[in-house]
Amino acid sequence: MRPRSALALSALAVGTFALGMTEFVITGLLPEIAAEFTVSIPTAGLLISAYALSVVIGGPLLTALVARRSRKPVLIALLGFFVAGNLMSAVATGFGLMMAGRIVAALCHGSFIGIATIVAAALVRPERRSSAIAAMLSGITLASVAGVPLGTLLGQQLGWRATFWAMALLGLAAALATAAFVPPMRAAAGASAQWDAFRNPAVWLALGMTALAFGAVYAPFTYVAPLMTEVAGFGSGAMPWLLVLFGLGLVLGNVIGARAADHRLMGTIVTASVAMLIVLVLFTWTSHSRVPAAVTLFALGVVAYATVPGLTTRVITAADGDGQNLIVSSAAVSAFNLGNAAGAYFGGRAIAAGWGFDSTPLVGAAMEVGALVLAALLVVTTRTRQTSRSVEVG
Repeated sequence: MRPRSALALSALAVGTFALGMTEFVITGLLPEIAAEFTVSIPTAGLLISAYALSVVIGGPLLTALVARRSRKPVLIALLGFFVAGNLMSAVATGFGLMMAGRIVAALCHGSFIGIATIVAAALVRPERRSSAIAAMLSGITLASVAGVPLGTLLGQQLGWRATFWAMALLGLAAALATAAFVPPMRAAAGASAQWDAFRNPAVWLALGMTALAFGAVYAPFTYVAPLMTEVAGFGSGAMPWLLVLFGLGLVLGNVIGARAADHRLMGTIVTASVAMLIVLVLFTWTSHSRVPAAVTLFALGVVAYATVPGLTTRVITAADGDGQNLIVSSAAVSAFNLGNAAGAYFGGRAIAAGWGFDSTPLVGAAMEVGALVLAALLVVTTRTRQTSRSVEVG
């Protein structure tokens, strides 16, 4: 990879690091935030769902508005929203204002990652696309390894507000890195032409598969703090290193998944999805003992992020062969976050119904079964389309 491309991907990774920390760190601080605003943990979990839903709705719409504009200044402006949202959360005096801050920060999330995905894919040869996307997304995995545990520790030691002040500073650093290293890049097709991709059933199947697969992770992970403390028996002080363990799994899975997807895209997605289903089912039982619970949490991180580069690549290439559809790329981010919101919601409903925190991995397993069904349909649809084209050409 050329040095300039590596620097650009590193700058984009700083941005995804900041975004990843903001989205994920709250899972380790749910008890503190719930206590601050005198709400239940499932209610506090809505801060995650609201963030995710804001990405789902705002990402494609905001992306459509900026589709004709140069990529670099748009990326910098989006990070401005991110900084403003975290500042709102840092000074929130009530649950409503905290929610508003999460929504404002989330508005930039889908568009930033969607545009960054297109930029990353354009920096390398087509056969290296999944690896470039994985490099850009490595900021999220690093946020899980370092940012989220440190943010959780910071919040536990200095109060959760300190964590949001720190994330606002990270957003500023990401904007400066983007301005310094990301090359100018003009817009491709206009928004109206890019919306046509949604007429392709393969795009919807790929988006649905993505949403269900990542929702399967978030059903238990949203409630990882009470799952590991109240069920597995860890003390609250163990949460930072448990999140590090999960994050290390994400890093390993991201690397494995990217390399495998460059060679065999759908095979990698299906294999990792089956592995995730097995891990989720096991987590229901292993969550009752410390060491098995910790091992399973690490394994969940590995299989979860082994799917991400492949899922992202599959969505943008379902739209068109060269993967330059900006709105579909943003929709892929929305699909991930729709899954996050659905996983958090259904996991919370299971807890509220009295099934216990250890029921959330089974909720995730049910969602993963749905993802595998859509994966099978996508394979069949793709082959049918290819056969039809071959007949037409012949």
